[in-house]
Amino acid sequence: PRPPPADGGGPMDFSQSNLFGYIEDLQELTIIERPVRRSLKTPEEIERLTVDEELSDIERAVYLLSSGQDIQGTSVVANLPALMRQNPAETLRRVLPKIREVLHVAGVEMQLTAAVSFLTVLQEESVSIHTYSHSFLHIILQNLEHRDAGVSNAWLETLLAVIEALPKETIRHEILNPLVSKAQLSQTLQSRLVSCKIMGKLANKFEAHIIKREILPLVKSLCQDVEYEVRTCMCRQLEHIAKGIGTELTKTVVLPELVELARDEGSSVRLAAFETLVNLLDMFDAGIFTPEQHLRFLEFYKKLSTLGLQQENGHNDNQLQLQTLEQEKKYISVRKNCAYNFPAMIIFVDPKNFHLELYSIFFCLCHDPEVPVRYTMAISFYEVAKLLNSGVYTIHKELVTLLQDESLEVLDALVSHLPEILELMTNGGENSGSESKLLSIPDLIPALTTAEQRAATSLKWRTHEKLLQKYACLPHIIPSDQIYYRFLHRMLTIILTNNVLPVQKAAARTLCVYLRYNRKQEQRHEVIQKLIEQLGQGKSYWNRLRFLDTCEFIMELFSKSFFCKYFFLPVLELTHDPVANVRMKLCYLLPKVKSTLKIPTDKHLLQQLELCIRKLLCQEKDKDVLTIVKRVRIFLFQQHFFQKRFYENDLLDQEKERQEHLLLEMVYFISTICPFFSSL
Repeated sequence: PRPPPADGGGPMDFSQSNLFGYIEDLQELTIIERPVRRSLKTPEEIERLTVDEELSDIERAVYLLSSGQDIQGTSVVANLPALMRQNPAETLRRVLPKIREVLHVAGVEMQLTAAVSFLTVLQEESVSIHTYSHSFLHIILQNLEHRDAGVSNAWLETLLAVIEALPKETIRHEILNPLVSKAQLSQTLQSRLVSCKIMGKLANKFEAHIIKREILPLVKSLCQDVEYEVRTCMCRQLEHIAKGIGTELTKTVVLPELVELARDEGSSVRLAAFETLVNLLDMFDAGIFTPEQHLRFLEFYKKLSTLGLQQENGHNDNQLQLQTLEQEKKYISVRKNCAYNFPAMIIFVDPKNFHLELYSIFFCLCHDPEVPVRYTMAISFYEVAKLLNSGVYTIHKELVTLLQDESLEVLDALVSHLPEILELMTNGGENSGSESKLLSIPDLIPALTTAEQRAATSLKWRTHEKLLQKYACLPHIIPSDQIYYRFLHRMLTIILTNNVLPVQKAAARTLCVYLRYNRKQEQRHEVIQKLIEQLGQGKSYWNRLRFLDTCEFIMELFSKSFFCKYFFLPVLELTHDPVANVRMKLCYLLPKVKSTLKIPTDKHLLQQLELCIRKLLCQEKDKDVLTIVKRVRIFLFQQHFFQKRFYENDLLDQEKERQEHLLLEMVYFISTICPFFSSL
């Protein structure tokens, strides 16, 4: 190779002469001869690995298991489920005995493959469970205590799945009886761990008296094992054993063991005991607590819920602040966990006792000075509302409080289930009249408008988008006039002024929902006119694009006749738009626009559509728009376009049209007929 440049670390020279020099160096490297093995296998090895093609699948499997290499044997074992599907009798007679022999000396890969294949055969039900237990069960049990922990666990998973399908007598003779010796202290650690997991599985296969007589003595022995791994493993199985023996035996046998394990010197054992105790709580009836214990537990929860909020006055020096910083974090974590478990506490005290027992704590948690606590309460607010049911009116004020929370994280969490919460609020209480819905939630409208304005002024546009989407539920909660004056015009302002496209689209769709449920014809006409003038005929091409988005939502939410009456022609006018992007978006929308026509009623509109397309074909100068027009035209004017109309869609459109007329008729009835009767 060439010597390095004289200047040592100078920049590399990529001049033509130097470049050719580097190429010469590379060429020199290519001709250096190195001994390279041209084949991975010698001819003798290839001959030994070659199998006669005329052999059947069964014969090939037997041959490979007898004289093949490990990788070939593993392939046969992996293919066992397929062989069982094709020829179960011959596979059991000839192949399975060979697999049994090979597994005695097999490596880890073949063992793992065999465990999976045996499980697959069971799941596919290739043979009866009687045949399976006779042919496969002994092989599984033989390999259960393999020296490799991964292999042992794989066979254990297979055995646990097999136990689910085996009859009781087979389990008793083949698994339970040998388990007595396998669980002894004289056996290996692996054997005792396996015994723990098997006993957890057996607990739901036998009656309680059999478990008490034959399994519980082994369980007690393993709970007191000298190895902490065994005690931990057995502790985690006590939940399954408790469910198998019932509540009474659990109280007298399992609980004392758990209490003892909860004081174990091993931290993993104590953790397992605690988790098992928590999982078993739902087993015990309500009477397990005396009234004094019930009250003590509730008072303890109340103290935890306000932990760290009652601080002594006076000392505020720096040393104390440093000492209490970590403690304050722990206090916040405790209160956060109390907030997380608040729905469970409602069940504990009974929802009808909520106001007396828990409302004060609910109030404190919703007004907690720390965001994580209030955030957790906002997440669980819907669960609380569901549990309270008809008593949901007691937490109206807290809903308003969280809607006005200074943290957008809290607002985002609350908004996720806002429609469901508001529905419970309005229908769960006594005030559920259609026009007096607002009375059931005082200050709701100011809180909703404040929340939207705060989201709008923040940088978290996704929260704003989600909030606008959820506000589409308001017509079912708030009277039509309030929607019109407080929310509908705000949606139009967002479409016109906001710079984030997803937010604009969310506002457009929600506006269309408000328009859909508006009951006054003059208000409807005013909004429609503003949409056409300020969006469809707006000076900004961006507004005209949003007009097309809005029209898409109108086609989705309103009847075909409504769209054709108010928006069909304004949409077609955009075929003359000076901006190519607007014309392009319109072209993509034309198939949907045409689908709103009813022939022959709307034949004149169809002629207008055809005329616009012809003009585009003749006058369009933008090649991309022209390409789309040509593509859309082929689809639009196929003869079967109107013939393939889905019956369900027609019924849905008829229902939309019926509801639109019904809303307007209700307003007419209220404004004309009702005053007449009231004057009599």
